[in-house]
Amino acid sequence: MMKIRRFPLLPEGAEPAAVYLLTSRGLRAFGDGLISLLLPAYLATLGLDAFRIGVLTTVTLAGSATFTLCIGVIAHRFSRRTLLIAAAVLMTATGVAFASVHDFWPLLIVAFIGTLNPSSGDVSVFLPLEHAQLAHSVTDRDRTALFARYSLIGSLVGAIGALAAGAPDLLRAMTGIGLKEALQAAFLLYAGLGLISVLLYRRLPTEAPETTEAPAAPLGKSRSIVLTLAALFSLDAFAGGFVVQSLFALWLYQRFGLSLGATGAIFFWTGLLSAGSYLVAVQISKRIGLVNTMVFTHLPSSLCLILIPAMPSLTPVVVLLLIRSALSQMDVPTRTSYVMAVVTPGERAAAASFTAIPRSLASAASPILAGSMLAASTFGWPLIVAGG
Repeated sequence: MMKIRRFPLLPEGAEPAAVYLLTSRGLRAFGDGLISLLLPAYLATLGLDAFRIGVLTTVTLAGSATFTLCIGVIAHRFSRRTLLIAAAVLMTATGVAFASVHDFWPLLIVAFIGTLNPSSGDVSVFLPLEHAQLAHSVTDRDRTALFARYSLIGSLVGAIGALAAGAPDLLRAMTGIGLKEALQAAFLLYAGLGLISVLLYRRLPTEAPETTEAPAAPLGKSRSIVLTLAALFSLDAFAGGFVVQSLFALWLYQRFGLSLGATGAIFFWTGLLSAGSYLVAVQISKRIGLVNTMVFTHLPSSLCLILIPAMPSLTPVVVLLLIRSALSQMDVPTRTSYVMAVVTPGERAAAASFTAIPRSLASAASPILAGSMLAASTFGWPLIVAGG
């Protein structure tokens, strides 16, 4: 197995393909972090209210779930490289379409078939394909560490993308263009990141060594454990859908009147804390195991979420949000590593997809409810429901 020694984020035994996957993850994370905060502002400039913004968010997540399901069914028969290139092309088309389309119903269609991610995590069609490719690119001993680095890059660069949410205001000040045009430029940047991802995915091997013979079905003997995990993960995702980053940003704007720059700065720091927690999760999992790490970090983070709406000012809200960010994402690399560990190599893409689908479906059901709650009250009921 060829080793990479000049890329410090990689475990010792990782293959070259891991570099391209981590780099593309970073590019997508920057785009997701930027667009997740600008999306509600952009839709508001188009005249959409909180309810319709919630509907679009729900449709976006539902579309991700549908396409992830399709990937799970066919991934064992096709090259992951080809599928990743196709997904990156779709990402480019999504950015161009959102910058060009202004009416609600056409936007609804683009939201369903596109790759926009309104949440702070990765819920896109890329996820099962990259997870399977990463699992093939490293030894079993270093698998959790590699997935932690994958999640680290996603959160760290996503935080930088959130911080860049203030760029449209800066662009307006420098050029004198309108807010809508400045936000459209951000969507074109998102499209450009998709083009760069295409180039990176083209460098991947056509097939991993373990997939020279496609299995007859996407899941075989691991079906039972995968379906059990899928049901478990969906409960967590349903709660998380009430506080996807786009709607959380909308609530901060409604409650405290924050600017895009201030909101972006807050989510920059939450992203940094989430990024650091991934590396801590690796060390914790070595001591107490993958499952216990997933479980014991959730209770305090949920309590913080429940307390946030009761806070009288912005400062304690930010403190609780930072504490939650340091805890709530520790299950991400451990969860992924656990799924990859309990299935056979040929089932990894399907397992990643079939555990992601219920998460996407469950999280897709929540934003429309959260949007209705925000339209009725600025108290923050979605946060209490999510924590509960």
